[in-house]
Amino acid sequence: MLFVVVPLLVFLSLRARSGSLVAFLWLPGVLAFAVYNYMIYAFSIHFGPLFLVWVAILGLSIFALIGVLVSADMEAIKRMFVSQKLTGTAVFLVVVAVFFGFLWLSEIVPDLLSGSLSTSASDWQIPTNPVHVLDLSFFLPAVVMSGLLLWWRHPLGYATAAGQLVWLALTCLPILVTPLVSNFRGHPAGWIVMLPIGLLFLAILAVLGFLLRRIADKSQMGADEIP
Repeated sequence: MLFVVVPLLVFLSLRARSGSLVAFLWLPGVLAFAVYNYMIYAFSIHFGPLFLVWVAILGLSIFALIGVLVSADMEAIKRMFVSQKLTGTAVFLVVVAVFFGFLWLSEIVPDLLSGSLSTSASDWQIPTNPVHVLDLSFFLPAVVMSGLLLWWRHPLGYATAAGQLVWLALTCLPILVTPLVSNFRGHPAGWIVMLPIGLLFLAILAVLGFLLRRIADKSQMGADEIP
């Protein structure tokens, strides 16, 4: 959060205020990642000296995310993408969201059928896994909806697709860092996740880069500013 998300948030906010549509489309993804993580901190990490800081950042991130979304100029975004068919990006968003959904269900369903407690939640000594709750109830359905809206060439799909890719990319980073930290602290490290999540991270960056190139092509024709 300190070394990646905060600098990125400051940079994108300043660029968006100066009129960059690219920065404006990235910004919701960074804010959504802040909401996601600080919701986990506030509800699932043991009460401690940073609790009020986590709550404050969570509230600010939620209201900032709402502010960005409601201030989006849908007409400008529609004009930017009116002739663009981003079918591949739409399919990618849906497939990644479904992949994570089935991945979480592969743990949840067996635990429910066996009548046991959540395996991952028990390891963390908390009632339920907050990642499962947030992903299945809100964040993954939101990614699917962005993908479908993009498929249907709806302005809201164009407005949220880049942000969803940014959120997915940022979400991969803690998963990739965790085995390294665990190994450094002398705990068992889940190295097995490094390859699939690493490949997924690279794929997300590739799709995001493709999307940004399409935006850049339009920007050269003078469409990079938010009216």
